[in-house]
Amino acid sequence: MKNNHSNNGRCVVALLAGGSGKRAGGNIPKQLLQVAGKAVIEHAVEAFEHVLRVDEIVIVSREKEMPLIADLASRAGWSKVSRIVRGGPTRLASSMEAIRLLYDPRTRLLIHDAARPLVSRRVINAVIDALEEHDAVTAAIAVTDTIFRVAGDNVVEVPDRSSLARAQTPQGFRLATIRAAVELALLDPFFAQTDDCGTVRHYLPGTPVYLVPGDEQNMKFTSPADLPLLERLLEKKQA
Repeated sequence: MKNNHSNNGRCVVALLAGGSGKRAGGNIPKQLLQVAGKAVIEHAVEAFEHVLRVDEIVIVSREKEMPLIADLASRAGWSKVSRIVRGGPTRLASSMEAIRLLYDPRTRLLIHDAARPLVSRRVINAVIDALEEHDAVTAAIAVTDTIFRVAGDNVVEVPDRSSLARAQTPQGFRLATIRAAVELALLDPFFAQTDDCGTVRHYLPGTPVYLVPGDEQNMKFTSPADLPLLERLLEKKQA
């Protein structure tokens, strides 16, 4: 497979599809639910398949869903999906399963939630662009609602929302940076991060995390209430 950016290493996407999807309802993991004529994960894979600068896609899944995803890959003819690997019990462990497959320190790794099938080429390319100069990058959007910090039933602080942003994926990293952060996190029995950039900030505090503009439509499918909107947006995107 040809590398489009040999000076900076290959661009590899780790698509995290290991969640059980219990919040989305039912026994089918949310990434395998049919929305707008395809499984959610199909929409997510195709978003990266169509970006020329992406060289390879690794799908990280629960073991029980791996045969189903392999069948989808075969039928859809995904050219950039190189491997489907078993994820770990946590997001951190699943990220590490993808990292372990990569060796070239110049590699640029994009980590994306399969439950965000509406990611746009603009956002993907913005993250890749930023990795030309930064070791860690995330897509994010400004917070428009007032946010409360609470204790029990009481508001204890109202943070200035101008200093807040909502993280999205993909999040992008130089391989050496994310590998070092994740290895340190795996040694920490009190690890509690749910975000890969958060892992970098916590364990490599001297490494800045650069923000690129995300997209309001790059929503994460988490509950049954999301389905009608997700379906409308995916149908619009296909049209």
